[in-house]
This record gives sequence, structure tokens and C-alpha cells, in this order.
Amino acid sequence: MTHNNGQLSPSCTANILRDISHIPRKKLGQNFLVDSNIVRKSLELADVNPNDCIVEIGPGLGTLTGALISRGARVWAVEIDPELYAYLRDTFRDEENLNLINADALEFPLAGLPPDVPDFKIVANLPYAISTPWLDGVLSGRLPQKMVLMLQKEAAERFSASSSSGDYTPISAMLSQAYAAISKHKVSASCFYPRPKVDSILMALERLPNPLIFSPRAKAAMRFAFSMRRKQLGTIAKNAGEFSPHFLKWLESSPEIRASDRPETVEPHIWSRLNTIIEQTK
Repeated sequence: MTHNNGQLSPSCTANILRDISHIPRKKLGQNFLVDSNIVRKSLELADVNPNDCIVEIGPGLGTLTGALISRGARVWAVEIDPELYAYLRDTFRDEENLNLINADALEFPLAGLPPDVPDFKIVANLPYAISTPWLDGVLSGRLPQKMVLMLQKEAAERFSASSSSGDYTPISAMLSQAYAAISKHKVSASCFYPRPKVDSILMALERLPNPLIFSPRAKAAMRFAFSMRRKQLGTIAKNAGEFSPHFLKWLESSPEIRASDRPETVEPHIWSRLNTIIEQTK
């Protein structure tokens, strides 16, 4: 069986699924990309070149995978579904440039990429259910040079949200301190099979010159604050347990914010200051 080089039509996709007796699993977000223009756009935004190291999450039927390999890229992919993993392993069995594992992307956010790979990119069609915890995992370690992510619209809005917006969350702040969103393209539900109920966004992100990785303790403190997003920062600081001294010092040393402000109004660079305070006072 030969791979498809990113050219899977809706009918071809349906035929493959029938041939391997696979029913798309909604729980795993199995909506397969069937628009070759979007595949090309993804590779263009990621600036995929020969010998680039690419991480792919949830390759499904290998639409993106085949296109990446055809560009000469070296691909590390993680697929949780055992049936699709078996299909991919057979389809790409002669491809030396594909490193495929059958695992959960939340446990392997970089798809088993070796630690000695100096730089890499991520190109992925992310299932909605794992998008935030997966991205949190990526932002905890080695940072890719670029990420081109297919996201459900709600996730894309949350990732790119600015302070004082209803979509603003810790992941919004953390992402903005490590990456710049360089492009966002709306993708119709008709570009997928089976067709989802919502539109998607193809988002391209480029690593900042001096990206910040928030520490696990700072992340925990931010999540605590946002869990009380309607409360004032002064009230949150007094009830933050082990983080109370850090919050109080942060408030005292940050003239841009007041004790009466709420978490959702605090700009990302000010949250980064909380990270510094927590790390300096271990």
C-alpha cells in the first residue's frame, strides 16, 4: 500500500475507513482532513523543507503525514487509535523518514522525538479534547521553532485570547510569552470527513527570540487564580495557601495592577513576573 501524499478526497477517505472497518470515534476527535489545499497551506505556513524534523499529533489516515514525507521531512508521529496505527504502519512501512508510535499524545506530546534533535516544528490536526493539556505539555519542555495547528474555533480563540476577554485563560498568557501568532485561517467544516458541527482555525505560531517557560508551580498558582476569576486579586492572594506570600509580593511589586483587579484583566507579561517571584523564592 502506498501513501497518499496529502491527497485524500472525501470518497477516498470513506473507502479507506470502510476497507479497514473503522468507524470514526467522536471521543477521539476523528474528523479527517480531506482538502488538499488546507494540507498545502499547513506545510506552507510551517515552511517545511527537506530534512526538517516534524512532530505530528494524531496522523489518522496519514493525509498530512504523506505530504510531509513527500517534502523530504523527517516525521515523528503519535497515534492513539490502534486500528489507525496499524493502517499507518502498513501504509508507510517502507518510509524511513517516519517514526510512528501507538500512544497517548498527552503522555508523549512530542511523539517520542529524540532529545538530541536540535530544532523541530509541529504540524498537527489537534482533537479538541486534548488541545489545551497537550499544549501545556509542549510549553513545559523543548519548544518547537514553529507550530501549525488545526484547532476547533473555540480552542483557537482561547489560545490567542488577550486579557480582559472572556476566553482569556492561563494557557493564553503562557502561550503569548513563548510564541507569536503569525497567521490564523478559518477552515470550513466541509474540509473534514466526517463533517464536524463547528468550523476550525488553522493557526501558525512562531517561537519568540526569548521565550518564557512557566514553572510548574507558577502554572499551579495561575490556575488557582483563574479558578476564582471573578474574585479580586487581593482576596485570591489571601486565600492562596502556600502561594499567598508570592501573590502578595507580586501585587506589591506590580504598579500596573491593583488588589481590586481580577485575574482575567492581568496582562501576560505581568503573569510572567509572578513566575519570576515564585522561582526566586523557592
